Amino acid sequence: MFTTNSPSGFPGAPWNQPQAAGHDYRSLKSWMEMARELEAAKFDAIFWADHSGVYDTYAGSRDAAVQHAVQFPINDPSSLVSALASVTDHLGFAFSANVIQEHPYSFARRVSTLDHLTEGRVAWNIVTSFQRSAWRNVGYEEVASHAQRYKRAEEYVDVFYKLVEGSWEDRAVVRDFETGVYADPAAVHSVDHLGDFYRSAGPLCVEPSPQRLPVLFQAGSSNDGRSFAAGNAEAIFISAKNPRGAATFVEDMRARTTETGRHADDILIFQSISCIIGATEEEAQHKAEVMRSYMNDEATLAYQSSGMGLDLSCVDLDTPLGDLETDALQGNLRAFIEAAPNKEWTFREVVSKSLTPHVVGTAEQVADCIEEWAASGIDGINVSFINGPGELTDFARYAVPELQRRGLMQSEYSPGTLREKWFGTPRVNDRHPAAAYRSGTAVEFKTPVGSLEVS
Repeated sequence: MFTTNSPSGFPGAPWNQPQAAGHDYRSLKSWMEMARELEAAKFDAIFWADHSGVYDTYAGSRDAAVQHAVQFPINDPSSLVSALASVTDHLGFAFSANVIQEHPYSFARRVSTLDHLTEGRVAWNIVTSFQRSAWRNVGYEEVASHAQRYKRAEEYVDVFYKLVEGSWEDRAVVRDFETGVYADPAAVHSVDHLGDFYRSAGPLCVEPSPQRLPVLFQAGSSNDGRSFAAGNAEAIFISAKNPRGAATFVEDMRARTTETGRHADDILIFQSISCIIGATEEEAQHKAEVMRSYMNDEATLAYQSSGMGLDLSCVDLDTPLGDLETDALQGNLRAFIEAAPNKEWTFREVVSKSLTPHVVGTAEQVADCIEEWAASGIDGINVSFINGPGELTDFARYAVPELQRRGLMQSEYSPGTLREKWFGTPRVNDRHPAAAYRSGTAVEFKTPVGSLEVS
């Protein structure tokens, strides 16, 4: 399930529509109820989009974003993870965090702690922020260029890999109750990273967690983003506009991934799919009509302006997209261009499609839609409830049984960490660049006679 830790859930959707109003993003109790419901429906994970600025491209102001709660205010999603883990056993937690928010050492410490507390159910969506406001919030005056942002991200993850995979050998934690030795100093190492953007001595002060690295997501669809994902990601979140666009993306990413020396199936590709579902088609259509009645054009334009890096208040919305590129989310426009049958979609069509569900209907119609997308070569879906988080209840009631019946959704969870569930192993494989920093061999914990096993 795709959402945000903000009033509306889905960015740009009305925060006050009926299916959104029932979930209070400020309430831990509300999030816990959602987590339990997701696990009961056998969802793999909850995925939070996030940013650390405000959408202020439209009309050169943040006013529209503030007035209509367009992903603002927004709380830190990672703060929810340990609490939601305490009321679930299998649900994964994928949160977004951009590489300018904090130093890689501090981030590695926080994520490793969460991986311990969740017993290996954490994933990180690696973000390079396009928002000038986000950069200014942490001391920069201007946004770095697109290429420079990914250069920074490459170094960020390199430091992260060194700290999380390289600081502690597998044999480092002795935990011998009889001798009182917790860890072997000879198996704990400095990383001594000195780069263009970051310095870090190490070692990481958190002992190895169940996955070591969180499952690594990436959501950039630009050329730089795709290259970065091919080398680093284990999962990619895409927003293709139709199955044809998804198939084009999948083919490109499989090729790029093998070119890096990894296998094509080392990366799972998740497509964003939104639906409104009812017991009957009439009921679903009524829900869609209610949602549309709450829609606000200014909120939609504020969201899309930031995503495109283009002030849509100054654009004739009937202008074709053409080959327009911006230095913001280049992949957002590219996804529309790849999907358009004649490459001539207008900005008006782009804006209208952003909050138009892929399917409105019964469980069978929703399953038919997902089946069509599955044929494009994607590995999974990220369900986006643009009608509000309350849509989860009807999706679980109607769609989940039908998807399970067709073999499109699991009926039971596999054991182990999130990575084990998806890839069959708790650690990234040897083809991943992080594996280059490993050393040492595994060792069993020693426990005193008669004591309980400690894991």
